[in-house]
Amino acid sequence: MPDRDSQLQDAVVTAEQTRTQPPRMFKVLIHNDDYTPMDFVVMVLRDVFHHSEPEAIHIMLSVHRRGVGLAGIYTYEIAETKLQKVIALARQHEHPLQCTMEPEA
Repeated sequence: MPDRDSQLQDAVVTAEQTRTQPPRMFKVLIHNDDYTPMDFVVMVLRDVFHHSEPEAIHIMLSVHRRGVGLAGIYTYEIAETKLQKVIALARQHEHPLQCTMEPEA
């Protein structure tokens, strides 16, 4: 009968290497309209996306000048949650503010 040491030497140990892919990221975009006050957009960027006042103003001006601004880049679930919060806040305050998300390229 083989002893324990020889059994261990004969055993083959294979380690599987699992490579995880980073999650797909999504851009959350805020769109310009002619009715939503700029102050409200800044408030949304601060409260929902946690931007500082200067960052929020910069993004709001981008929305105003270019028609769209990048509020943030998140995983799908977080992006969807933030998008729903923006839409709910806008409706609550009776503003037509639009927010969308798209895959990051």
